[in-house]
Amino acid sequence: MSTKWTADAIPDLAGRTYVVTGANSGLGLETTRMLAAHGAHVVMTARDRLKGEAALARIAQDVPGGSLELRTLDLADLESVRTFAEGLHKDSVPVDVLINNAGVMMTPQRTTKQGFELQFGTNHLGHFALTGLLLDLIAAGNDPRVVTVSSTLHKQGKIDFDDLMRTKSYSPGAAYSQSKLANLLFGLELHRRLSAAGSPIRSLMAHPGYSNTNLQIAGPTGLTKAVMRVANAVFAQKAAMGALPQVRAAVAPDAQSGQYYGAPSMFETRGYPELASMTALAQDPEVAARLWEESEKLTGVVFPV
Repeated sequence: MSTKWTADAIPDLAGRTYVVTGANSGLGLETTRMLAAHGAHVVMTARDRLKGEAALARIAQDVPGGSLELRTLDLADLESVRTFAEGLHKDSVPVDVLINNAGVMMTPQRTTKQGFELQFGTNHLGHFALTGLLLDLIAAGNDPRVVTVSSTLHKQGKIDFDDLMRTKSYSPGAAYSQSKLANLLFGLELHRRLSAAGSPIRSLMAHPGYSNTNLQIAGPTGLTKAVMRVANAVFAQKAAMGALPQVRAAVAPDAQSGQYYGAPSMFETRGYPELASMTALAQDPEVAARLWEESEKLTGVVFPV
């Protein structure tokens, strides 16, 4: 009997609501498809409304009768994040699980609407603010969870507190690695704070290995983009496989707060989801606490834990 965790292991999700950021393509699209196929109501978010509508139509065709709704969310704009959170509260939308999936990768030096380095601002600060603004809804949910998606490239990252926005020295790869390290630091610190407060919310993390999505070609430019386009076609696993770790973290009854799921095979690039390794830096509580404080200052979002 196989011990591989597949989509067949997803339990009945009827009556549960999941919010999936970046649901219009790649991992977010596949995650939404799996959740909807097992009875969940999925709030899909997309920055581009038209792309979101096209993705919803695709899933509705693949999952007849699936319970889906689309809401606009731009994680590179904290005003959009607040508007999205206010909309869920106003419409009394329950949130059992938040999956912080969306991201940008290895972009040229750009900034968010509030002036933050684009990758740090989108991948970390946008999700940090979103989680804080939805935490009361999640706490009232059934088996509530927050799943934050990181990357194996967090192992190359460091948090430069003297230059978080990389204004002194910018490298697309270094900025991306910093943002993915920040995702893990946030997810683990959220776990610590929730546990200390006696909260029922589980905070888990996941990485997709090397999966064939738009992420690798939408952000990079020039030679890097060309190389990644070829690598996607030759080496990457399918997006549906890459989505399994975050889905397992979001639905598996035995998934524990503080755990990190990923692809275990071929240097963590592919395979069915298992518990993954993270660097000592990612697990450093002092660095995590300092990043948390900085993130609250930068976003203006103070967590109730």
